Amino acid sequence: MESFLKSIERPAYRMALLACRNREDALDLVQDAFCRFVDKYAQRPREEWQPLFYTILHNAIRDLGRRRTIRRCLLWFGIGAPEEESGLEQLVDDHSPDPEHAAQVNHAFSALHQALSRLPLRQRQAFLLRGWQELSVADTAGVMGCSEGSVKTHYSRAIQTLREQLGDHWP
Repeated sequence: MESFLKSIERPAYRMALLACRNREDALDLVQDAFCRFVDKYAQRPREEWQPLFYTILHNAIRDLGRRRTIRRCLLWFGIGAPEEESGLEQLVDDHSPDPEHAAQVNHAFSALHQALSRLPLRQRQAFLLRGWQELSVADTAGVMGCSEGSVKTHYSRAIQTLREQLGDHWP
């Protein structure tokens, strides 16, 4: 169990950070997802862990979005205080001995994060689950709570948009 959680810790954090755009909220989302996963699904077969974990994380992200929407409505009516937003994590290839290459990779990942943050939520989720986490179409559909055809459509549109936006930035 520990090796599984360590293997998904960083990708889960990046996914949460892209979704909520706040470091503290992203850390809280991942930590809560870990706790819920271990509490409810640790006895399940290992091949089920990844889709189950990402379903939990996806639901937590969606719940945070709903809470933020309610807060914005309350703020509009003058109730409560505004919440501070912080920028996205800068991804750097720490293992690259060549500073020029490291700068190119850093610039490319910065452009990728900006492009991902501009995608609609469903396209971003499909891209992260299919492209980065390598979940199957069926598992991604289960996590996102939609049909396999919808996953394919969202993923295809995300890839097309990212290719258009990142053509000059990707090494």
